[in-house]
Amino acid sequence: MTTTQKLKISNELLDELLNDYKEPSDLLGRNGIFANLQKRLLERVLNAEMDMHLGYGKHDVKGYNSGNSRNGTSKKQVLSSNRKMELEVPRDRNSEFEPKILPKGQKRFDGFDQQVTALYARGMSTRDIRSMLEQQYGVEVSASLISQVTESVMEDVLAWQNRPLETIYPIVYLDAIRVKTREDSRVLNKSIYLALGVNMEGKKELLGLWISENEGAKFWLGILTELNNRGVKDIFVTCVDGLNGFPEAIEAVYPQTEVQLCIVHMIRNSCKYVSWKDRKGLCADLKLIYTAATSKEAESALEVFSKKWDRQYPTVSQLWRNHWTHLTPFLDYTPEVRKVIYTTNAIESLNRSFRKVIKTKGVFPNDEAVKKIFYLALDSISKKWTMPIQNWSIALNQFAIRFEGRFSI
Repeated sequence: MTTTQKLKISNELLDELLNDYKEPSDLLGRNGIFANLQKRLLERVLNAEMDMHLGYGKHDVKGYNSGNSRNGTSKKQVLSSNRKMELEVPRDRNSEFEPKILPKGQKRFDGFDQQVTALYARGMSTRDIRSMLEQQYGVEVSASLISQVTESVMEDVLAWQNRPLETIYPIVYLDAIRVKTREDSRVLNKSIYLALGVNMEGKKELLGLWISENEGAKFWLGILTELNNRGVKDIFVTCVDGLNGFPEAIEAVYPQTEVQLCIVHMIRNSCKYVSWKDRKGLCADLKLIYTAATSKEAESALEVFSKKWDRQYPTVSQLWRNHWTHLTPFLDYTPEVRKVIYTTNAIESLNRSFRKVIKTKGVFPNDEAVKKIFYLALDSISKKWTMPIQNWSIALNQFAIRFEGRFSI
């Protein structure tokens, strides 16, 4: 039967299976039709595999003096995605039989591992997973087994973290999220560094995640160097918050990259120096700066702002002047592209999704536990991603003109 053909089950067979059906538990319960059917089918498959291994069926005369034959069965408990089963596994006298559907040493079907990792990816603790499996399916599993299942993910995490990357990313967002982990019997606040890229097709891609005790420009320099070593040779625009030394760290590895400081972060930082009663009016005047049609208009708006507010809050205009080079690159683009690069909203949205997953996690036992849950959660989070600009060609054309000579066509 090919993969495109449908398995045909007659209505007569279905009627026979449902002959004693009275209530849903008869079908879906722990000892219901589905459970018994699964066990019977698996044992039939195991016996069919034994027939293929020996070259003859049970009680077949071909087996006489063949050099190998059936030797009864052994009981084996296995876990599936929804129950624990005890199977009768056939044996041969020479102990050469190796079932394909349930290899020697395997005590879990893939569905069980997938179920556990899916629950873990949703932020459930090992204790919660054990409780849910026991309550819903009557499956009792140890904490060490669940850890073993999720631990197998670490190989995928390492492969993903070290995978080769594309040569050019038009936009890369850089940010960090804080978590608590244990280390040497201490609870530490650590930063999870995230690099979210937008590739030449306009699709988002998390380039990697890194863990450090403190967020700093020096650590970001190491991350950017790693990205370069993994194949990223050019970034057109990076969008970052106002961390001291961040632009310099980026320019040390990617000297031609435009660094765009997040305007939203800049407004928040400005408000720290302003009394509550004046914030609304001051923010309205700041808006005239970052919504200007051109860089020159923005400079004029800053001068007007300075004359109006410097007497009360001279720090604000000085703050904007000190960072002006990295605050204004987005003004050279059309509105469609501006809204994508003037703020780090894209990666902050990713951070919010991660926080929803880890909100029940008080303290992670170690760094590996953090990497596992972030990696597993990313699979479901990334499925909801949309392109930063619906018509990505608008951005692509502007990048092609602005970065002529660095743009691959």
